[in-house]
Amino acid sequence: MLGYMYLAIVCLFVFFSYLFIDPNFFYLKYLYTGVHLDQRLLVSFIYSFFIIAFFVFYAYFLKKKGNAVPIKRLIIFSMPLLFAYPAVLSFDIFNYILTARLTFFYFENPYIVMPIEIINEPMLRFTHAANKLALYGPLWIILTSVPYYAGFGIFMLIVFLFKLFVSIFYFFSLRIIYLLSNSHKSILFFALNPIVLIETFVSGHNDIVMMALALTSFHFLTKKRILIAVILIILSILIKYATVFLLPLFVFVAYKETRGDKVNMEKIGKWGFYSMLIIFFLSSFREEIYPWYAIWFLPFAALTLKNRFIFYLSLFLSFTLMFRYVPYMLLGTHLGPTPIIKTMLLILPIIGTSVVLLFWKRK
Repeated sequence: MLGYMYLAIVCLFVFFSYLFIDPNFFYLKYLYTGVHLDQRLLVSFIYSFFIIAFFVFYAYFLKKKGNAVPIKRLIIFSMPLLFAYPAVLSFDIFNYILTARLTFFYFENPYIVMPIEIINEPMLRFTHAANKLALYGPLWIILTSVPYYAGFGIFMLIVFLFKLFVSIFYFFSLRIIYLLSNSHKSILFFALNPIVLIETFVSGHNDIVMMALALTSFHFLTKKRILIAVILIILSILIKYATVFLLPLFVFVAYKETRGDKVNMEKIGKWGFYSMLIIFFLSSFREEIYPWYAIWFLPFAALTLKNRFIFYLSLFLSFTLMFRYVPYMLLGTHLGPTPIIKTMLLILPIIGTSVVLLFWKRK
């Protein structure tokens, strides 16, 4: 019964997402309502309700012991999110498609030519940040050719193929997390985390691709398949560069494995978590910390669930990061109090984790 209630929330969120259709998104202009612009308070409230509901379900699933949670069924129940409007929270998927179009249709170098330089390109009407050169690694550009060409020029088909393509790496990540942890709870921790589901299935962010390759490299390290592991970590870096921060840990594990010293998976999870948490916070110096960056450290948190600090910090961060969308959703600006509210939403998880652990010790 509870599983079907979860499915209902998922489906309602999908319908809710179409309130955010951009007025310039002519492909779905017949569904445009303008509600997200005219009723900001109401929309912000409904969005907050959905996020709280998702995390209530998530907390309940985590609390249940053993294999009592039908995780495969719940993942299937999460799949309708693939059909949500992709730009409800971020326009990045349109940037991916436009960069692919720039590369494979116009045959321009996306590291030299900005999309906005293409005259009369219809996607410029609704794509944000088109005045930037490609921000991602060359491997990602190459991979985008798969969903782009598979869509045969049909834009909405290309959009959902991009999301489907990214989601394949989500399932691949679950398999690797299980191989590394041999734990049902670890899969549950990562697979049903609302920030992972929404940023992957709804927004289609490529971070899951980067992390799937990084996780797999550590899997092959533990099997002493060093060459394959090296290739995979390089491929991961060529997606989005952030996993370069895993190189010290990678070298250490490789060194221990070649000497015949078995490395504890808890330690890999712990130091992998802290490595990606560092680059997570350092990203604020480049532009800002985006919610989907949580996918950088959450897979490693799933490997070390016995560490209470990592466990609770991951949960609190996941929860508050999803509310970083609310200030802009409510106020319609990135200025004013918006940056202050976003900063507070990063500080609160650290305070919350400290309070929980202090209470735990006293108890």
